[in-house]
Amino acid sequence: MKPGESAKKPGGVRRGEWLETMPGRSVTSAEDKGEAIDRWLKETVGMPDKLLARLRREDGIQWRGDRLRLALFPLREPGIEPVWHELEVLHEDDFCLVVHKPAGMAVHPDGSGNGVTLDHAVAAHYAASGENCAVRHIHRLDKETTGPVLYAKNEFAQAILDEAMRDKAISRRYAAIVRGEVPRSLTVIDQPIGRDRHHAGRRRVSPGGQPAVTRIVGREVWQGASLLRIELETGRTHQIRVHLSHVGHPLYGDELYGGPKAPVVQGSRPLLRQALHGEALRFAHPWSGEELDIGDPWPDDMLLLQNVLSGGIR
Repeated sequence: MKPGESAKKPGGVRRGEWLETMPGRSVTSAEDKGEAIDRWLKETVGMPDKLLARLRREDGIQWRGDRLRLALFPLREPGIEPVWHELEVLHEDDFCLVVHKPAGMAVHPDGSGNGVTLDHAVAAHYAASGENCAVRHIHRLDKETTGPVLYAKNEFAQAILDEAMRDKAISRRYAAIVRGEVPRSLTVIDQPIGRDRHHAGRRRVSPGGQPAVTRIVGREVWQGASLLRIELETGRTHQIRVHLSHVGHPLYGDELYGGPKAPVVQGSRPLLRQALHGEALRFAHPWSGEELDIGDPWPDDMLLLQNVLSGGIR
């Protein structure tokens, strides 16, 4: 059984590198404690076999009276150089971290060695907080897209959250401001996406591409523009941008995919990127299974564009 599938979830208290938890009678009353602990970890907690085997091998599972101690927080190097950058933390606990990614910042290095990435900033955040854990992002956003990014703070959390991503159990909702009045009939864009052989940095709808499904779950239709709320069933590169451009409604500011420039408002900085923001992230906590719904307020450039274009909401 995976985390999130049972109403009864284990509590736990972190003590340094260890998590202490009380599995209850299924373990305390068992004659073979080792077998009962393994079964409880697999069926109730959802611990992957590989991690369970490593913990057993390294004496990372200990039984003390009615308490189970698990070495879930071993000291780990960040895996990337910490570089300080102002970071907006949206949620943090012992297992996971959600931070806001600003426009113009990549999630991880691209090999060029240029620029501070979100991973660098997270490594610095861990260092400043006295955390000794590797930097593990669970998903990514385009460099110019703003929104929440989820990080796992230990191997257990990474395994559970990676599986949740594969199973499409992590929901990401985006706000997109696009050209044109999007009809109410357009609710799903189900078109495969592949590379554009004429432009190395672009993607396009292609019969030979990977399956890609974009759902429009909400909208406001203005005069000549629309605000869309979008959820993804797949996570292809540039998926929202490609799909919306393909159906004739490119994002404002998205010059790569034919989007219009944002209008200039005197005295205010116009939007200089694609008008796309991840406004909510929903997932089950990797240990407790509690449903977390993490919101990320709109950045100023998106709010300004909305104010300029929304004079005729209907």
